[in-house]
Order: sequence, then C-alpha cells, then structure tokens
Amino acid sequence: MPLQSSVRASKKPLRLDDEVRFLRSWMEKPLHMGAVMPSGRLLARTMAQYVDPEAEGPVVELGPGTGAITNALIEHGVDQKRLVLVEYNPGFCALLRERYPQAKVVQGDAYRLRDTLWDVMKTPASAVVSGLPLVTKPMLTRLKLIRDAFLALAPGAPFVQFTYSVAPPIPKSLPGVSTEASERIWMNLPPARVWVYRKG
Repeated sequence: MPLQSSVRASKKPLRLDDEVRFLRSWMEKPLHMGAVMPSGRLLARTMAQYVDPEAEGPVVELGPGTGAITNALIEHGVDQKRLVLVEYNPGFCALLRERYPQAKVVQGDAYRLRDTLWDVMKTPASAVVSGLPLVTKPMLTRLKLIRDAFLALAPGAPFVQFTYSVAPPIPKSLPGVSTEASERIWMNLPPARVWVYRKG
C-alpha cells in the first residue's frame, strides 16, 4: 500500500510540472504554442486512433510539447523507436529526450518541415500528427506545411491536426485530398476537433 501511494504521489507533480512548463512557454511566446495547457487525454487519444500502429515507416509528431499526444501514440501501440518528434522549444526537446529515449527528437521549425526533416527521414512516414497552432498562421503558411507533410508521407497516410476553432484549420476543398473530422471533443478544455487529411 505505501508503494502505491508513493507511485501516485510521484505522478501528480509530473502533470502539474508539465502544465507549469507549458504555461511558462506560452507566456514567453504565445504564437509558438498550440495551447495554454497540454492536450487533454481524450483529445490525445482521439488523434492517436487515426494512426495505424502496424503500418511501416516513422510517425512524425509536430509540436509534441511535453508529450501528451506522444504518450497517447505509444499507448495506442506505436513503437517509440518509430517516433520522430519535431519540437521548436529547446527545453521541451530536453524533456522529450529524457522521457522518450528511443524516439528521435529533432529540434527544428515544423513550419520549415522539408529543411527540418531532410536528413532525418529514410523512408516515407506512415503518419504526421500535428499539435501546431495552425489557426494563428496565415493560410499560405498552413498550405505550405501540409504540402511539405504530404511530401514526407506515404500515399494515403494521414496528416492529423487538432484545432479549437469551429472552422477546419486547412480548407476541405484541396484538390486530390480527402478530409474527415472527429466529433467535437467537449470534454477537452477548450473543446476541440480532430481533422484528418489524406492525399492518394
């Protein structure tokens, strides 16, 4: 019983530490952060469900922050060795390397994805999962990001993006691209929706 209590006690501060780290980074650079707090568990699990854990190739996560979505991907069955975590914040990179020692952590700008991944990717990605604040960026920046993501992805593999906005972060009418969306996740604060884009 004391062991269980100590395990429980050690887990609570970790979550609080993550929220403090996130809030501090958001206050320093609000437009670089997708949210004020890490993604909720239900949102993270919803994003992970669009990734096939048995597919070949790496799974690229953009803007993993403290690893909320990363955890959900691993719980979903994605081998940690397949994860390529692209994070801009050097403090979060250090944290991710500590938490996910088998993943490849790349410190770089996800909005310059081709430059960031050019010497990292040996095979096409089986998924790109993004926690980036797309709606804070101009539409041309968003379109460049998804174009670069599709260049890194295997045909038909998903680009998974969440947003707090009611409108999709990238237009649904892109030529040759299929789009689907999850139900609105009301249990997340703020409520969110997951959008999935695939190019044939």
